[in-house]
Amino acid sequence: MTLAPSPQSVRPPAAEPAATGLRATARILARVDAYGTTRLPVLDGDGPLALRRVRAAAGRAAVCVVGAMSAPLGGDRLGIEATAEAGAWLSVTAAAATVALPGRTAAPATYDVRLTVGDGARLYWLPEPLISAAGSDLRMTTTVELAPTARLVLREEQVLGRSGEQPGALRSRLTVRRAGRTLLDQETAYGPGVPGWDTSAVLGGNRAVGQLLVVDPDFEEEPAEARLLGDAPGERPGEGTGPGRGTGVLAPLAGPAALATVVAPDALRLRRLLDEAYETHEAYENHTGHAAHAAGVADGADGAARRTAAG
Repeated sequence: MTLAPSPQSVRPPAAEPAATGLRATARILARVDAYGTTRLPVLDGDGPLALRRVRAAAGRAAVCVVGAMSAPLGGDRLGIEATAEAGAWLSVTAAAATVALPGRTAAPATYDVRLTVGDGARLYWLPEPLISAAGSDLRMTTTVELAPTARLVLREEQVLGRSGEQPGALRSRLTVRRAGRTLLDQETAYGPGVPGWDTSAVLGGNRAVGQLLVVDPDFEEEPAEARLLGDAPGERPGEGTGPGRGTGVLAPLAGPAALATVVAPDALRLRRLLDEAYETHEAYENHTGHAAHAAGVADGADGAARRTAAG
């Protein structure tokens, strides 16, 4: 006679632990001291996100984000939180582009950026391009909370695929709220599984897309003027807008803000068009008496951004 084993003695084979990515959140806090100088009481890097102080104009603070390892990979959960408290002046740049890569797990990677700007504070968020490499899957969110008198300059650049390769899957959402009310909320998706992303109605064969958002209370009195980007003074002959050269538009938003949106064949041309939009804003600030970005920050801390785009 054969006895059946008791239910307690039958154990299913142990499941192998699922491959998971790393978890890391870097934090920046800018605060004005009693002498009106912006200090950085919190500057905490984490995992692949190393933070370095860089030179800034007197009374201001500047931080450069340095990649300490390859990330984000599939399954990673990365984040950056930056806060400029009331009256602070903070600029954040990056040392190199961020490359989204496939990982050991099929799970998508996430990269969450949370920015908070207090009354009278200024934040310049000027990272390097995000490159979506073949086989990667990244979900990126940027959430910005602005006080009524806060000022923001935010640049976002995405390059779809490295040279000669197809892009990975990239989904991105940018949400900006001012005084608790939504100023901008947009979501984009590119790559495998997204219908029509590479058609003439969307990118038209371009492989770089970006935007520059400027929020300035002065726009309430004098809104930004809508204009096409390209063929600006300093362009070499034949480098204006058109097939193979990219195109862009700068337009006012329904609020004290302006948004430049650009598509281009590569990162270098994308940066040139976004720089044109930024120079337009600088000219506006000089005209209204609110010169915003010191030349030392624009040409120093952000110099690596220009070199990376050229490379």
